[in-house]
Amino acid sequence: MGKQGSNSVELGLFSSRIAAICEEMGALLGRVAFSPNIRDRLDYSCALFNASGHLLGQATHIPVHLGSMAYAMVDLVGSRRWQPGEMLILNDPYRGGTHLPDITLVAPVFVAAQLVGFAANRAHHADIGSDAPGSMPVSRSLEEEGILIPPSLLMKQGEIDEAFLQTILEGLTSPDTSMGDFNAQVAANLLGAERLSELVAALTVEVFEEQERGLQAWAQSLVSQSLASIPPGCYEFEDYLDDDGHGHQAIPVRVAVKVHENGVTVDFSGTADQVEGNLNCPLPVTAAAVFYVFRCLMPAHTPACHGALQGVAICAPEGCVVNARPPAAVAAGNVETSSRIVDVVCGALAQALPSMLAAASQGSMNNLAMGKRGERGWDYYETLAGGMGAAHNGNGRSARHSHMTNTLNTPVEVLELNYPLRIKQYAIRRGSGGAGKFNGGDGVVRRYEFLEDAEVSLLTERRIHAPWGLEGGNPGMCGRNQLDGQELPGKTRFDAVTGQVLTIMTPGGGGYGVPPTHMQAKSSRGRE
Repeated sequence: MGKQGSNSVELGLFSSRIAAICEEMGALLGRVAFSPNIRDRLDYSCALFNASGHLLGQATHIPVHLGSMAYAMVDLVGSRRWQPGEMLILNDPYRGGTHLPDITLVAPVFVAAQLVGFAANRAHHADIGSDAPGSMPVSRSLEEEGILIPPSLLMKQGEIDEAFLQTILEGLTSPDTSMGDFNAQVAANLLGAERLSELVAALTVEVFEEQERGLQAWAQSLVSQSLASIPPGCYEFEDYLDDDGHGHQAIPVRVAVKVHENGVTVDFSGTADQVEGNLNCPLPVTAAAVFYVFRCLMPAHTPACHGALQGVAICAPEGCVVNARPPAAVAAGNVETSSRIVDVVCGALAQALPSMLAAASQGSMNNLAMGKRGERGWDYYETLAGGMGAAHNGNGRSARHSHMTNTLNTPVEVLELNYPLRIKQYAIRRGSGGAGKFNGGDGVVRRYEFLEDAEVSLLTERRIHAPWGLEGGNPGMCGRNQLDGQELPGKTRFDAVTGQVLTIMTPGGGGYGVPPTHMQAKSSRGRE
């Protein structure tokens, strides 16, 4: 084996060791967390960064968490002088976060008094103090969405600042559960810091830094090769968000992917201005969606590090829905608009690489939040799977969380044990995928019976604008929301009473290729 091949093997092993630390962090976080949202749905992500805040490695967790952390960490870690025994906490979407339920903890890692990197994790808390149970309201401002935590020290000299943590917990419905989740996040970072310091000490700081530089250079070379395979040109695409829940409908998201000899520019000029509702995205969330698409085009062995983020520039006019100004509401930007950003970037690149891109997947996380305040209060939050888009070589998968989410459902047994709810039906929504030479995947049907009165919030998309097909394939079927059989808007808040039944039907994926003649009558365009 030549020198270059040997070096690639060595760097691959180094990358795997970093990724293994991140996976171990995640295993601990999920195992000891208290809330079903984190413990059972696995709505969390873990990563390691170098001393400058550049991504060093990550677990195979949630793309919107990981990409946004990678984009924001350089500014975040450069904003202060770090000391051993510290741990930072934040959820401010405009200062390194995504939306308020996603709480991020960052811990510096020192070896022999030298800062060598950072351990970080981000987890979604179903209760972050919003007036709406589940903390995913149909909001108009950031203030309505819950407690805002600017970058602040949660730990000093190895001890949790209990007084500061109490100021957060006192605004929550179930502080004991939330305390358990915070402790799980702290433990995950402490484990990651310990494992990284052990690795650095075993290699020596000098060798560790040399291998880290080599890893970044190797990733960048793989990215350059991948981007060079895209035919030069400008590829444009437009899609729409259904509405913002406050009267703004058919909100355009436009992109021009410009491929040139120096890399790629992804330009969102022409996208709608930020809206009154909460579909607005801070720029790190937009970056996460863009990076995700290009990462999917890279070789599978490309290291998940800062070098893999090079070569793609993002242009998004300030004040538009994908680069919002504070204090715009952002709760659904992180989950719904990020999904549409993936759709438009995929739609543009499909013009250049039709055999490498699939039709649109469901394009929504189908956010369902509910609970009640006061005595015996509770908070529940869940995202629901749907259909994936078909590709040139096969049908789309059914009942899958796709693209910017990588969570699980809440198991029926866990849901019914922890909340006053009963699942009446949980099934694949047969026929909801778009027809084509290859059919789009089907969505799901999930029916919830309320065993107590509850407040409910829905933040869902693709209820009006269907997931598109490719190369003549038909679109997937739009999603639907119903209460006792009566249609509900895609974004709404309502009071449910005991005995009522909420039904969520999630969208199917788009088809790929012209359907056979006998299938054309079965097009799944639009609503059932």
